[in-house]
Amino acid sequence: MSTLSSDKIQIAERVACLSESATLEMAAKARELERQGIEVIKLSLGEPDFYTPDHIKEAAKKAIDDNFSFYTPVPAYLELREAIAEKLRKENSLPAKAEQVVVTTGAKQALMNAILCLVNPGDEVVVFSPYWVSYLAMIELAEGKPVFLHGDINNQFKVSPGQLRAALNNKTKVVLYSSPSNPTGTVYSKEELRAFADVLQDYPNVIVISDEIYEYINFTGEYFSIGAFEDMHERVVTVNGFSKGFAMTGWRVGYLHAPAPIAKACIKLQGQFTSATCSIAQKAAHAAITGDRAPIHAMRQAFQRRRDLVLNLLKDIPGVGTYVPQGAFYIFPDVSSYFGKSYQGKTIANAHDLCMYLLNEAHVALVAGDAFGAPNCIRISFAASDEALTEALKRIKEKLALLQ
Repeated sequence: MSTLSSDKIQIAERVACLSESATLEMAAKARELERQGIEVIKLSLGEPDFYTPDHIKEAAKKAIDDNFSFYTPVPAYLELREAIAEKLRKENSLPAKAEQVVVTTGAKQALMNAILCLVNPGDEVVVFSPYWVSYLAMIELAEGKPVFLHGDINNQFKVSPGQLRAALNNKTKVVLYSSPSNPTGTVYSKEELRAFADVLQDYPNVIVISDEIYEYINFTGEYFSIGAFEDMHERVVTVNGFSKGFAMTGWRVGYLHAPAPIAKACIKLQGQFTSATCSIAQKAAHAAITGDRAPIHAMRQAFQRRRDLVLNLLKDIPGVGTYVPQGAFYIFPDVSSYFGKSYQGKTIANAHDLCMYLLNEAHVALVAGDAFGAPNCIRISFAASDEALTEALKRIKEKLALLQ
């Protein structure tokens, strides 16, 4: 009986060519040090450090006791989709209907659904950069061609309408961006989104995917969805979820709202991939979106306080370029002034080298900006306690000072 040796197994090119998620890679390296007994301050993952609010947990417990444990419709049970549609109408001014809502296993699946349903091989996808690490991999899986528009740190990494106009052509199928942004915390105002919508009027076949997963972690006092403009109603896929704003990362519940043909396509695709997300998690999500928002506001206030703490500490570190993030829980400083410097004979060539140096010497886990399309930067998550952040920035300052 012949057997196939592991070195002969050929993995499909679509997977073999994919890059590993940089955030998950750094988390794995941090765990390796922790197994050696080293205390690592992890500022690499995009995960709130708060517990899921009690009323949401209670809803999940009740769902278990009520035996709500059977398959639901692929896009989720109707009452949850109706509640999400109501939220989108009231809070985002979207003309949402339940049949246009698809609940997914995390917002990541919502994004993947939309991209696979819209992008054909060779289609161009315009991406505002810096961008979330998985956007590129998702576009590659759909065999699309990413076209990156780069924002500048001096303008909070915002892309301009002129850049968008220059990038659009008859091959463009999708424009993809996040606001508030991961990794920069950039928030686009109503006026800025209106300017993008005006540019898109000349390209009526282009669909916008608006990633709004950090909507509730927003320090500007106002929020606007590009799909709320009447002339954009039928060409925007709005992606959101419960992971960030409700501290429900492990529950894995996201959703999208889209024009009916796109929503139906996403349901068709999801029916072959995963079917509906967990029924118990759906009940928890329903309690979240219809329940008390006080815990959400408290978390946002804590994140804003931590942002200010980190900014103040970074200002004391020479050679670090900063700005003021308007949302999410990241800051994305420029650290290129340290490139070319050395410690004990090892030269820091780039942001990846710097992150590895800080992991091994300061025992602080960060993420290099290359994965986000900004090789001069590193991403610092301030989803950690004040004490952890203060200690982490102290360690970073001490170790950067050793580079010559």
